[in-house]
Amino acid sequence: MLHVHRRRGREAIDAFAVLPGFTGIAVHDAWAPYDTYKDARHVLCAAHLLRELTAVVDHHTLAAATGTSTTAAPSWCWARQALDALLAIKTLTDTASALASTPDPAALSRHRGRLRHAARIGADPAAHPDPGPLGKKHRALARRIRDRETNYLAFTTDPIIPFDNNLAERDIRMVKIRQKISGCLRTLTGAQHFAAIRSYTATAGKNNINIYQALVQLAEGQPWLPQPT
Repeated sequence: MLHVHRRRGREAIDAFAVLPGFTGIAVHDAWAPYDTYKDARHVLCAAHLLRELTAVVDHHTLAAATGTSTTAAPSWCWARQALDALLAIKTLTDTASALASTPDPAALSRHRGRLRHAARIGADPAAHPDPGPLGKKHRALARRIRDRETNYLAFTTDPIIPFDNNLAERDIRMVKIRQKISGCLRTLTGAQHFAAIRSYTATAGKNNINIYQALVQLAEGQPWLPQPT
């Protein structure tokens, strides 16, 4: 579901009235307001983490090439090890899922150890004596991986938990396209109508309902409605 509000953050989330009473599994990025809702089980999106780690690797590669690296070993990057470990864990899990099995415990433990080790080094101030503003953000990322490893890797122990929250991200992408390119959102009423229509069609699609037929039924006064859970 999509919701229109004049602000971001806790005020808008409360007005949407979903997360305040949500008790299921919430897969999201590391935006701080989400974690203030204590009744839900919080899982962090690993796809977001992949993008963040890739950005750190790109920065490290550039710094090493230009001789501006502040690390003791400029040829090695903690984020590269973490990135490789996370991708290996995903491969293990995907392969096991395709075989209706569980990931090999020894291999999973080995790659988790590599991820954990990389995060500890990335969070260590001694490894980055003068990180600068960007380096401090990278160190904060390493601390988050270190401290919330279980949240990031929940998909390895529970088959109903996805690796990422891309399904929700795809719905949001259509909003940004409308906002910036396709006609824009010029009035609050227009934005609310767009949010209602997109919410309805997206929900129908996720339930394998033909979107055109759902809209026809809606126009005829016989709307399709999802089954309550």
